[in-house]
Formats: sequence, C-alpha cells, structure tokens
Amino acid sequence: MSITIRAASAADWPALWPIVEPVVREGETYTYPPDATSEQARDLWLAEPPGETVLAEDGGVVLGTARLGPNKPGHGDHVGTAGFMVAPAARGRGVARALALHAIDWHRELGYRGIQFNAVVETNVAAVHLWQSLGWRIVGTVPGAFRSPQHGFVGLHVMYLDLTAE
Repeated sequence: MSITIRAASAADWPALWPIVEPVVREGETYTYPPDATSEQARDLWLAEPPGETVLAEDGGVVLGTARLGPNKPGHGDHVGTAGFMVAPAARGRGVARALALHAIDWHRELGYRGIQFNAVVETNVAAVHLWQSLGWRIVGTVPGAFRSPQHGFVGLHVMYLDLTAE
C-alpha cells in the first residue's frame, strides 16, 4: 500500500462522507450528533483556514481523513489540534499513523508548540495506544464525559504532544 496525503476540498466531500458517516453513526469515538446529515457533518469536518482537512488515499481510493488546525483562537493559537477518521475497511493498515505523522509535520512546519487532543474516548484503546506510541501523553481524564452507546458513561482523555521537545 502506498498512502499519499493531500489537502481536501469541498469537492472531495462525496468521497469523505462514506468514511465520516459510519464513524458518526456508530457514536463511539466522536461527540458529533449520530443523526447528523451529510451537510452538517461536512460543516463540522471541513476546516477553514488557518486549519486544513486532508485525506489519505491509495491509488485514488480514499482511506482516511484528518482535520488539523489551532486548538483555540487568540492566545491559544500556538497549540494545535487534530481529529482522524479511517474507513472501516482500511483500519489496521497504517492509515491513522500516516495521518498522525502528517499532522505532526504540518503543525511543526507552521510553528505550533504542541498538539492537544481535547476528547479521546478512553474506550477507543487502539487510538489511545497509537497516540501514545507517537509521543502523546494523557494529561487528564474527564470521568463520564462521553456517553458511549456500547459502554455507557466513559471518560474523555485530554492528550498532549509537546512539539518543542526533541
């Protein structure tokens, strides 16, 4: 598999929605409304500058997507954030890792000092493991902050990657 990552645009939404929709409908990893329409999800996922939404593809087949940008405006805009979604059929094939490495490079190139994930569902153990393997650390957990359809009330981890440390 040869993964390429490029900026996504509104014209890519028809290829992204089949990735975003099952994640949103499942309701296990994002706080998005599970009944969100394609248009609502598009407005949530496609980032406006200074952010960017990217997609990962192999041979023209879209395998995953990431939303990158500042975590907060103003005095918090030196810390970035990112979100990732991978097509169910592409999971376990390195797509999320490739997108995360791209996100690290993107944020570094733009001068961000760190990347903060505000809400990593603690039962999303594959994601937590991946983020930790790439250097993110859990800086806190908000107990019961996420209502999982499968697990009930579970915690949301706040995770941070320091981009100033080498």
